[in-house]
Amino acid sequence: MHILQINSSQRAEGSHSTRMADAVVDRLRADRPQAQVIVRDLARAPHPMLDGPALRALLAPADQRTPEQAARVALDDALIAEIQWADILVLGVPMYNFGVPAQLKTWIDAISRAGVTFRYTEQGPQGLLKGKTAIVAQASGGLHRNSPADTITPHLKSVLGFIGIGDVQFVYAEGLAMGPEAEKNGLAAAFAQIAHDIAV
Repeated sequence: MHILQINSSQRAEGSHSTRMADAVVDRLRADRPQAQVIVRDLARAPHPMLDGPALRALLAPADQRTPEQAARVALDDALIAEIQWADILVLGVPMYNFGVPAQLKTWIDAISRAGVTFRYTEQGPQGLLKGKTAIVAQASGGLHRNSPADTITPHLKSVLGFIGIGDVQFVYAEGLAMGPEAEKNGLAAAFAQIAHDIAV
């Protein structure tokens, strides 16, 4: 069993989403003590954004890339290799201004590559990362679940489904900025969900 944990909080210490993702991985490893785990922290090791030079490097034929372009593409290749290796993907995701952190969007851009993690067919796009499970540990300061304000859940379902990961589970810690009692209750609910409802 291979587990890839992606932490996307900018907080080096005290990140609720990272704590939740850690707890999910601990829960998975309790049943699979031989599981191998890779942890990628997108704040501590930021990935370069998809800018003009990066796009030109990706679109250039491999045998025509400059050394600089080849090196840039290799950075994305490393992230793709990790998600291809993984059986279970665990994402720690805080809500920033009603969306995912910029560094997580950069990771999504890096691992979404036509012909590698998805392909276009006459029947439409087809994800190539089949047979994997994703567990999203989502933390937010307010109460957004099951409302139009929760843009993260549908976005990540769409993105992960597009590359072939249809089994996506969500763990929510909400109300974390609504006072000490709300924070306590939100975290308690999240860790109870992790303990009892994670199914892989």
